[in-house]
This record gives sequence, structure tokens and C-alpha cells, in this order.
Amino acid sequence: MDKKDIIKKYKRDNLTINWQAGKCIHSAVCVKELPGVYDPKSRPWIKPENASVEELKDQIDKCPSGALSYDLEDAVKGDPASQTEVELMENGPLLVKGSIQIKSPDGSVVNKEKLTAFCRCGGSNNKPYCDGQHKKIGFQG
Repeated sequence: MDKKDIIKKYKRDNLTINWQAGKCIHSAVCVKELPGVYDPKSRPWIKPENASVEELKDQIDKCPSGALSYDLEDAVKGDPASQTEVELMENGPLLVKGSIQIKSPDGSVVNKEKLTAFCRCGGSNNKPYCDGQHKKIGFQG
């Protein structure tokens, strides 16, 4: 298994936080919003017991790369199409929130849940996804 595909899980009540380091673009949204939960210098670096389930969900929903996601036990899923939202981050990626299906020119299909960050700057080494290169190249848009 490729290191970027490894998912670590952290549990708080009926919420399971999924952390996929290979997706992270190091925007630090998590650390800035919940510094008591996310401490990159600590091991484990995620301490979900330091916030409520609602605070954790709200913060995870703001993760621009989708490196952080969550699962809820006994959650009822609605119609994914009615829950999809697209947002342009200033000088950053195109964020698609919700369930989507991505079809590549070679015919392969990838299903994404929660949040996906698509490159707008053209500099990503992981196209079509954002890998944070917009910061390094000074993308404005």
C-alpha cells in the first residue's frame, strides 16, 4: 500500500475521524480552528476528546483537501445530489463539497465523498486535485 493511501482513524463518541496524510495540502485550517485537537508536534497529533462532536464535524467540513473526513455511526444519508456545493477558494483550489463521481479520460471512475479540492492554478503534481502548489507559485485568482 502506498503511504499516501494510509488512513488513520480517531474516535469520539459516534464520530470516527479519518486522516489521510497523503491528501493534506497543509492549509492548517484544522490547527487554526481547533488547536486543542490538532497538534502536529504531538503523537497522536489528533486528540478528538478535546472538542465536541459538533465542533469536530464543523471543522472537518472545512478541510480544503479532504485529508480529514468523518463517519457517523447510525447516520442516515440523504440524496447526494441535493448536498453538493461548489466553492472557489481565494487564490486556491475549487472545493466541491458532497458526493461526486470523477470520470478520467482513460475511463476510470473515482467516487469522492465529503470534500474534494481541485487544482485551479495548473501547478499541482496530483492533477486534477490540489496539492498546495498554488501557494508556492503565487497563484492569484
